[in-house]
Amino acid sequence: MKPLFPTTKTWLTASLALALALPLHAQKKPRKTSSASGAESAIRESDIKRDLFALADDHFRGREGGTLDELKASVWLADQIRAIGLEPAGDDGTYFQFFHLQRTRLTKASRLSIGTHQLRPNQDALVFAPLNAAVQAPLVYVGRGSAAELAKVDVKGKAVAIQFSGNPTADMSFRRFLSATLRDKSAELLKAGAVAVAWVADARAQDIYEHWGHTYERGRYGLPGDPNTKVVDGAPILLLPQSAQSWVQQAGQQFTAQLQVESFLYPSVNIVARVPGTDAQLKNENVLFSTHQDHDGVRHAVAGDSIWNGADDNATGCAALLAIMRAFKQQPARRSALFVYHGAEERGLLGSRYYAATPTVPKESIVAVLNAEMMGRNVPDSAALLGSIPPHRNSSDLVNLALAANQQGPKFKLDQKWDLASHPEGWYFRSDHLPYARLGIPAVMYTSWLHPDYHTPKDEASRIDYGKLTRMTQWMYLTGWAVANRDARPAPEPGFRLER
Repeated sequence: MKPLFPTTKTWLTASLALALALPLHAQKKPRKTSSASGAESAIRESDIKRDLFALADDHFRGREGGTLDELKASVWLADQIRAIGLEPAGDDGTYFQFFHLQRTRLTKASRLSIGTHQLRPNQDALVFAPLNAAVQAPLVYVGRGSAAELAKVDVKGKAVAIQFSGNPTADMSFRRFLSATLRDKSAELLKAGAVAVAWVADARAQDIYEHWGHTYERGRYGLPGDPNTKVVDGAPILLLPQSAQSWVQQAGQQFTAQLQVESFLYPSVNIVARVPGTDAQLKNENVLFSTHQDHDGVRHAVAGDSIWNGADDNATGCAALLAIMRAFKQQPARRSALFVYHGAEERGLLGSRYYAATPTVPKESIVAVLNAEMMGRNVPDSAALLGSIPPHRNSSDLVNLALAANQQGPKFKLDQKWDLASHPEGWYFRSDHLPYARLGIPAVMYTSWLHPDYHTPKDEASRIDYGKLTRMTQWMYLTGWAVANRDARPAPEPGFRLER
């Protein structure tokens, strides 16, 4: 492995923490009250809009996890937190908890060709896993790969070209169906002796190719030691664009692959801050407000825009937490309010996985996790609370507090379909509450769900519904305030078990 930044933790901690984690002035003695009404006024739409426009600006170049842009945005956030007056709760008296993410990708020297067609890996042909491979074999075309078509061809020792086709069931998204089909059918062909599989996209798969293809160019990410970061030798599985259909069927073509993998370590960071509680005993317990600061960075241009700013995903959550901090700073609760911005969420929940495994407070002190993920789009009067119905509900106690807070505050119509185990997007498994829920810590996620601008350069600050985002923030705050002030911590759900 080749670290891009030598002695990353030492250098970054010294430079960033020095500038941002200055000692705070003594805090005023908090008012002893159980009412949240006074502090709720600290959650202002104008503040939220200002903060979101700043964070989703082109200045931060899309805040891609594991880049200097993510670190620069994290510095900006920590500076806002210091100005609000929260105490640092990261490592070594700072606002920061640094960690490494490991990237595994194909080298630029990797080569692919079919006949006379030279294919740039992950540009002209998507390679579904970064692996070392040296293949030179005749190519056979098997149509859609039906049993009758395969019976006519001996695939042993050959590269197989196959046309993608089929439709998912109602409980599966097309993207998941595509991935599952390519994985399972390719495994069958490799087991039968094929040495490579080249799929040709149909019209629907072409849409996935164009929208998500850039993710394969970056390779795979994980925490050091994760199985998906291991460099392996294997048989390549490709997805060719729909345009390849016109030439991939030609007989007598040779398939050649010379693929090489390289691995790097990159720095990422969690930002952690705290408002101490007022109760002599309960202040040792923490209500964790969660979000993530990273997005997709600079990628291929769409309509001339190459910066994927991630305004809804997830500058909304970042601005919301700053507003909630102001409310708790103005009026602390009995329990402490802990705020964690997780780095590298888009890389696979890496920051939350790291913090859940190595928290900067005692793990048993975290009584609940309230996670903010994409809270500023779609119809103004509707939202979703993930973790509210089985099998995702891991604390009826926490869910009831959140539902009561919704009735006390914004009175959103709650859409439960996004929380169903059968929902095709599997939305519950795609944000930072998940690592905590897996540990049995009561956890819910506040969201206004997906929209057509998701993971595109069109996710801009100008498209956010700031009135809705403010109400989502108030709902999250009111829930946290209720958790932070009652005598008992939310009880975990007996027998809680996720479906996957």
